[in-house]
Amino acid sequence: MATSFIDISRSARGSRQHPLLIWLCLLVLPLLAGCASTTKFRPVSDTPVRIGPPYQIKGVTYVPRDDPAYDMLGYASWYGEESGRMTANGEKFRHGSFAAAHTTLPLPSYVEVTALDTGRTILVRINDRGPFIPGRIIDLSPAAASELGIRQKGVAAVRVRRVEPPERDRKRLRDGGGAELRAPVPETTLRLWRTRLDRAMMPAAK
Repeated sequence: MATSFIDISRSARGSRQHPLLIWLCLLVLPLLAGCASTTKFRPVSDTPVRIGPPYQIKGVTYVPRDDPAYDMLGYASWYGEESGRMTANGEKFRHGSFAAAHTTLPLPSYVEVTALDTGRTILVRINDRGPFIPGRIIDLSPAAASELGIRQKGVAAVRVRRVEPPERDRKRLRDGGGAELRAPVPETTLRLWRTRLDRAMMPAAK
């Protein structure tokens, strides 16, 4: 059975017969390693804004669209093993940025995320697609999840609202930092949102 890698130790044992082959291997391997690290990422910018065509994941069709009035209750999760990879809009995923993934909102766009248990609200920049799990409406970067106070939980109830923040906040997020914390939401409002979410998640009565 043929192997897909080069056995350097086997080549070394036959070095008396094939010295040229060894030198060729030593020259080619660094070149191949260099090719693997030349991914061209898109500069972090708010233009152009990309919406994209409908796409399908695990049998579910998602239709991206520009929805300025987007305001939803659901669940947030966070992702952090993708540091350094390319996001859906071509940018490099930065572990410490206040970024997020959403299935349909434009790339990039900005949303406020409120934790329904504490009322804490943060601003995040959407530059990726996901999460593709029923009930979850946003995936947060590790830094955003920590700032919102949900990193230890893994999944938490949230409100996600589309916003158009001032340029100073946009620049902070593009530069990899976070914007100033928003005013906390009153407990009376949080209680109302939690009730609405619980009712929405209840199975239909038989």
